[in-house]
Amino acid sequence: MKKRVALPLLVAGLLVAGASQAADPYGKFKELFKPLPAIAPIPADNPQTEAKVELGKMLYFDARLSGDGTIACATCHNPALGFTDRIPRAIGHGAARGPRNSPTTLNAAFLTSQFWDGRAPTLEAQALGPLQANIEHNITLDKAIAVLKGFPEYQKRFADVFGGKDPVNPDNLAKAIAAFERTLITPNSPFDRYLAGDESAISTQQKKGMKAFVEKGCVGCHNGPNFTDGNFYAIKVPGSTDEGRYTVTKKESDKHAFRTQTLRNVALTYPYFNNGSVWKLDEAVKIMGKEMLKTDLSKDEVDDLVAFLHGLTGEMPKFTIPALP
Repeated sequence: MKKRVALPLLVAGLLVAGASQAADPYGKFKELFKPLPAIAPIPADNPQTEAKVELGKMLYFDARLSGDGTIACATCHNPALGFTDRIPRAIGHGAARGPRNSPTTLNAAFLTSQFWDGRAPTLEAQALGPLQANIEHNITLDKAIAVLKGFPEYQKRFADVFGGKDPVNPDNLAKAIAAFERTLITPNSPFDRYLAGDESAISTQQKKGMKAFVEKGCVGCHNGPNFTDGNFYAIKVPGSTDEGRYTVTKKESDKHAFRTQTLRNVALTYPYFNNGSVWKLDEAVKIMGKEMLKTDLSKDEVDDLVAFLHGLTGEMPKFTIPALP
């Protein structure tokens, strides 16, 4: 009797599955993606507090943490510009032009390494690098700490947040900036809403773009909630002679290799690539197809992929620009 019942149930199940796939021809592609979490991972040695985030926000916007008092973190990572600067290569101290494009700090908290070449493993390790770089902030840590200690409000805030005998120090400076950057998350993009069950959140063209993104192989490197596998791949883009991760590891296999960039908010973070040589997203998609996938994408494929990428623009973090002491 059980065998007689099992066969009809199996047939019914197959019919339901077939009907479901017919109703949603993009379902199998959708299953390969995950939404962006609303909260970033927080390290045990740097717990988040509201006061720490507020202090980090002040430091992020304070240009006095630079040699000539004109360069803040927010100079190259501007909230109004997708937390980038929208110029090919960053301009720092004395109008010096840096070697690389400014990556966005949006969702950087989900990355497994920082900078194009991955030389910093964490946000905390990254925070102090630009301060000391002579073509960026161009300030020593001793000078930066002296600047902060010159303001009673900063002294009080560091003491309240970190405690200890001498709380205004480089380690705590890095921790505060990193804490603020962990709030720069962009959840609830149209694509995230689609993944959550809202079929109308993205257009049919964007769904076609998702399908192409999988079938063409883009998802091989741009995967996971932040659309990056965190690995490094060699790529030659127009005008670039940058040796990339090789400058960190000195391995021949790392020449011209860069970390897979997140595609979250990519429609806002132009110009593209390590040298900012490409201004339009469709051109960047064509180059990626040629360089990384070894294929010439058709116009329709490019248009569909670009439409899909526009669906990855999430809700920008909301905060008030701080009043500095």
